[in-house]
Amino acid sequence: MRKLKFNNNFTRANTLYLNTTLLLLVDNMSRRYDSRTTIFSPEGRLYQVEYALEAIAHAGTTLAILSPKEGIVLLAERKIISKLLESSSNSEKIYKINDQTIVSVAGLTADAEILIDRMRNDCQQYLKIYNKLPNTMQVVNKVCDFKQGYTQFGGLRPFGVSFLFAGYDSLNGFQLYSSNPSGNYSGWLATSIGENSSSVQTLLKQELNANSTDSHNDITLDDALKIALKVLSKTSDNTHLSADKLELASLSLQSNTNKPTIKLYTPKEIDNLLNLHDLSKKEEE
Repeated sequence: MRKLKFNNNFTRANTLYLNTTLLLLVDNMSRRYDSRTTIFSPEGRLYQVEYALEAIAHAGTTLAILSPKEGIVLLAERKIISKLLESSSNSEKIYKINDQTIVSVAGLTADAEILIDRMRNDCQQYLKIYNKLPNTMQVVNKVCDFKQGYTQFGGLRPFGVSFLFAGYDSLNGFQLYSSNPSGNYSGWLATSIGENSSSVQTLLKQELNANSTDSHNDITLDDALKIALKVLSKTSDNTHLSADKLELASLSLQSNTNKPTIKLYTPKEIDNLLNLHDLSKKEEE
């Protein structure tokens, strides 16, 4: 038989073509799993949910600390994309749901506002029917069920936002929950979402252990406020903390009526707190 002879250039070109074709095939196969929220990858992952979590990881840091006897502190960092942007007095990170529940968000603000409107409407419907506000767990459970549905049906995408819920009810007292795009939620003594959340949670654990001796039950609201500002000052990517880059809120009980009250701090009050704890730095020219 006569042997076929190929030159080296033909062999290299053929090998390159086969390798390119194989890479494209593998890439197309992997994209089959991240094009739908209803398709699991061979490793058992939902890529669309993971992409939503990645979007949240690039949002401004939000943290919360629970004082079991006195209340909850929520502190959030705004992302200022340009100095030319007009500063708004409206909240971007912390929202009031009802008279005993507030939330802080990290992720896509547009997605967050859709869910916040839904939570507010659900609370008003509950109040209309039962003549009382829903418990914090009921608010969290209902919105998380709604979010989970967006990971289970075709033609939908997960909401690219995570929440920190701070609430109070007579049944369970003060409660702090976090939720993510998958619809999972969990209760916390202190936690963080958004950028640098792992570093923030590590520092929160250290600070709480240093300031508490009774499983965090003796943490006061003032202690929680100080720890929140101190931790954020250490983990923030900004060179300094100032009122225009922060949002701060607290949930506590009124001393005379023993009813929950929500305080949204003004920029002047935030600056005073930063100066009090020696955390305010002048911006370099």
